[in-house]
Parts: sequence; structure tokens; C-alpha cells
Amino acid sequence: MRLTLYDMFKRIIHLNNKQWGVITMPKIELTNMVMIQDKNTGKVLIQERIRSWKGLSFPGGHVNYNESFVDSAIREIKEETGLDIKNLKYCGIIHWSNNKTFDRYIVILYKTTDFEGELITEMEEGKNYWISIDELKKCQSPNGFLSYLPLFLDDELNEAFLSWNDDDECELVYK
Repeated sequence: MRLTLYDMFKRIIHLNNKQWGVITMPKIELTNMVMIQDKNTGKVLIQERIRSWKGLSFPGGHVNYNESFVDSAIREIKEETGLDIKNLKYCGIIHWSNNKTFDRYIVILYKTTDFEGELITEMEEGKNYWISIDELKKCQSPNGFLSYLPLFLDDELNEAFLSWNDDDECELVYK
């Protein structure tokens, strides 16, 4: 199949409402999430979020301009929990890709047992608390967080991928 210049252009950028003159580049949002586990108790730090992405989650947040993924994770954990973390181990990636707008939402996953400081239990986003992994697996959360646990717990997995749009059902695929 021979592609015209127009066809190639359409594949590179998304044309809003298929009208020339209104060009929207796909958005890419980079974030992180960190599973902090207490070596002594085996419990993990969980957030019960009441604002954005409501429900349970490991702490984390957005990657700032000119900031490494690891540095962003360390900064976000300090801001959200009061804890200083180090020796992060890469666990994988959660990758949502909108198959209509081509927008992407990417979460870099880490875990660590190396932390110190005093835990902030209440924050604007919700509250932080320790819970066993077995208890966590029994919880319910509306944001789909629990379906990402295998990436933190199974070293054989690297990615959770979800091709989605607002009109169709989608399926999470582990890679």
C-alpha cells in the first residue's frame, strides 16, 4: 500500500474533528507510583485518595520537566507521605493508550523497603496508612488500582497495557 503525504501526516498527528487548521498533538502524561514495604512487618503503604484518581493507590505523582523518573518518585513520596526513600527497584510500567486521540498516560512503577521519616497520615489527597498485602488484595477500589498489583509482586511481568477510548470497553493486558 502506498501512503500519500497526507496519510502519513494523519498517522503522525491527530486532527481534531478531522478539520484542517485545528491540529492537536497527542498528549503524553508521565507519572510514577511507588510501593513502600516495611521490612519488619511486611506491610505496604497505601493511599486512600479522595481527590484525583479516587480510591486506593500506592503513593506517587507526576514527572516534572527536566526531572528523572527516579527523582520524581523520590520527590513525590516526600511530598505526599513525609518519607525519604532510596534504593528504588524498577517494577514495570502501566501504559494507557487512547486508540482515538492517541493520548498516552504512562506510570513508571518502583518499589522499595528503604525509607525513613515520619509518616504524614492525613493530606489533601486523602490519607496514608499501612496494610498487609493480603488485606490489600481483599479491598475494593473504584480506580482499578488492585489490577496493577501483579506488576509490583511478580518479577516476570514488565507492563500492563490498556488500549482505550470513552466509547468502547477495554481489556488490560500484562506483558
